[in-house]
Amino acid sequence: MKLKPVTAPSLCAMKARSEKISMLTAYDYPSGRLVDEAGIDVALVGDSLGMVVLGYENTLQVTMADMIRHTAAVARGVKRALIVVDMPFLSYQVNVEEALRNAGRLVVEGGAQAVKLEGGDRSADAITKIVDAGIPVVGHLGMTPQSVNVMGGFVEQGMDEWSAHWLRQGALQLQSCGVCAIVLEKIPADLAGEISESLEIPTIGIGAGPKCDGQVLVMHDILGMYDKFVPPFAKQYTNLWQPTLEAFKAYNKEVKNGEFPVE
Repeated sequence: MKLKPVTAPSLCAMKARSEKISMLTAYDYPSGRLVDEAGIDVALVGDSLGMVVLGYENTLQVTMADMIRHTAAVARGVKRALIVVDMPFLSYQVNVEEALRNAGRLVVEGGAQAVKLEGGDRSADAITKIVDAGIPVVGHLGMTPQSVNVMGGFVEQGMDEWSAHWLRQGALQLQSCGVCAIVLEKIPADLAGEISESLEIPTIGIGAGPKCDGQVLVMHDILGMYDKFVPPFAKQYTNLWQPTLEAFKAYNKEVKNGEFPVE
């Protein structure tokens, strides 16, 4: 039976019937196809590609051109999953008009079906403008990678009552702005559960425990294909780095020794 495409309204419907939402990053045509054929609900073209694909230390150097190019590749491979795309650093922070223009580019040039913005109050006006223009938006609270320099690293958020309060308020504000879901990253599980229960829209956790309405991970983390580190909250379902390295070494050896190709 052919499954219906996942849409932004589908996410709220899934929450209403207590169906968990699966989200996984994809960065190119093959990974887009794999995410889609695996039955994953949401393909996230994350600005994490700056680290796991482009080799940067963080996400801050990722450009609109990068995101459009990778989104278009993913879109060519996806038939069912909802394609959500991160808006890169400084593509929405300058003013709301530029935020709308860049969100539109991700849809028109890249094939995005929704965009994701980091932050609560500081992003509220841009989110409202984008939603009003007819583009679905996913919010992102907690540890927001584009604020890594302000936060002093990729550190857990919401650990004290003051910051937990602002995360609760931020989630309610994003819901009032019209977002279709909120990613909660690296916050305590109980706080994530409390926020999830307070909202009509779904929450997608990453390092936020099992009480969210769905989960997201970076593809390279679950495949063991990123050699620098594995986040403590990521489950590594396999480790492809070493066998891939061994295959490359075997190929190199056979070419050097004249074993490949044969007559």
